[in-house]
Amino acid sequence: MLSARTIEIVKATAPVLEERGKEITTCFYKLMFANHPELLNIFNHTNQKLGRQQTALANAVFAAAANIDQLEAILPVVKQVGHKHRSLGVLPEHYPIVGKHLLLAMEEVLGGAASDEVIAAWTEAYDVIAGAFIEVERDMYRQAAEQSGGWADFRLFVVEKKVPESDVITSFYLKPKDGKAIAHYEPGQYISVKLNIEGEKYTHIRQYSLSAAPGHDYYRISVKREDGGDVADGVVSNYLHEQVQEGDELLLSAPAGDFVLDLESERPLVLLSGGVGLTPLVSMLHTVVARQPERPVTFVHAALNGDVHALHEEVSQLAAAHDNVSYYVCYEKPTASDREAQNYDKEGFVDLPWLQSIIRDNEADFYFCGPVPFMQAMNSALKAWGVPEERRRFEFFGPADDLEKERVTA
Repeated sequence: MLSARTIEIVKATAPVLEERGKEITTCFYKLMFANHPELLNIFNHTNQKLGRQQTALANAVFAAAANIDQLEAILPVVKQVGHKHRSLGVLPEHYPIVGKHLLLAMEEVLGGAASDEVIAAWTEAYDVIAGAFIEVERDMYRQAAEQSGGWADFRLFVVEKKVPESDVITSFYLKPKDGKAIAHYEPGQYISVKLNIEGEKYTHIRQYSLSAAPGHDYYRISVKREDGGDVADGVVSNYLHEQVQEGDELLLSAPAGDFVLDLESERPLVLLSGGVGLTPLVSMLHTVVARQPERPVTFVHAALNGDVHALHEEVSQLAAAHDNVSYYVCYEKPTASDREAQNYDKEGFVDLPWLQSIIRDNEADFYFCGPVPFMQAMNSALKAWGVPEERRRFEFFGPADDLEKERVTA
């Protein structure tokens, strides 16, 4: 139990963390990796370079500080992060390392404002916050291992089939090497792929949404090949596309994630995807037509053009075979072939007027996933349409970002 004085100090310093949080967390990662480079085997190096991991941690720390006297208020955030941590292999012994370097970073960035009393209060508070994460993640590890077909840590799978889906996206069909059963998953969940790439100093772990319906004896992931560059080098996606072949082995975590389809709801369902963000939504589409055949579904996909549009035929066939499914495509820059085939419904960007023209009303459950600008545009449009927050559900590929930033295009 935290003392009243500790709670007072932590809540009083929360605005400082909000203002200077990214400075603190950037310093934190620098210090921690200098002293514990082995942790680079867990953390996503690209997200570090892009600053997304620092922003996500700053937001999480601020939320915990602001709610230190009622941590149950941030339980959804704790569970969301817990899913990521469990799929990465974050363990209780990592938390003291994080706490030590977070406090060192606070002292370095805040200087005199980080008095002995402030640091003492935050030390006490961090132990409570870490305890909440550890307890949630301990349950997740146990559930992952004890479920039918489940396992702890990582398990060897074999690439049974590798299928190009577009110019930039390829699907991998994965079966367990031991031939035993695999864990069930909820539509929308993901698995982590752990790779030891020749020439790379550290292990790389990436999460990929499961793009097929649950219930098969395999997992399917559909991976976009990143173009590369100095920051987001696409080392993992390019390795999967160019080096991994049928018959090769990959280490996978058990499925994780809280972005899942609510099959208890009977409201119409709207699935909005941009680019490779369609992968969890395709899994949801397969599931809803099988388990809720009367539930109206509208699937909207945005892509640059038909050359990079994956799983188009698969979704088209589902829509053609089920009267409850409507399917719409928006291409930002259609190719000449797209224009000739007339294989899309709108040119440009997905916007609110168009959504209102193809969706009967806003009394639906809306799920969306894609690049951050697309998601910000969708969130803004749905908010303007009066869709309440509890019916706007979304998934970030990577650390959570801010959807409240206004963007003019999707």
